[in-house]
Amino acid sequence: MHKASAPEQSLHVALVAEPQHTSLADLLCELHVFYNEGATPSQTAVKEHLEQNLLAPGSSQRLLVASRGDGPVLGFAAISLVFSLVDFAPDTRRHCQLKELYVGASQRSQGVGRALMAGVARYAFDHGCHRIDWPVKESNARGILFYESLGAKRVTERLSYRLTEPALGRLAGESGSFR
Repeated sequence: MHKASAPEQSLHVALVAEPQHTSLADLLCELHVFYNEGATPSQTAVKEHLEQNLLAPGSSQRLLVASRGDGPVLGFAAISLVFSLVDFAPDTRRHCQLKELYVGASQRSQGVGRALMAGVARYAFDHGCHRIDWPVKESNARGILFYESLGAKRVTERLSYRLTEPALGRLAGESGSFR
């Protein structure tokens, strides 16, 4: 999909392939520890989740990975293509949702993130998308600077919310069953 230029000729970004599942699972374990300090996820459970859920035929998730040659996955981007519920014009109704961009700790500041974002942009563009949206933690100053260096603009009129247990269960209990 995307080959980096100049000194990183061997950097390649594409949809994840089966031989990369194990090294991607390793990186997903690293991501889990990044968000959950002190956690030790099972590599087997993570690989099973990757193959049975994230990459399942019905999954809306697409995983782009960066690697050098046949080497391990250095970073990944998880994306979904979605249609707007309020924008109906052909040039604005489809967009790409970036769920996660993660580069292994040992590979940061080496062009992997930029190559992944260029790959996401190409994938989105090739699939008729005219924008990419994503969340970023307010405390992630390094990530914010990186995204702004790509030309991304902060969306100031939106906030992010999350509903978890036990409030999730209570609210679900107010509804009948779905069929």
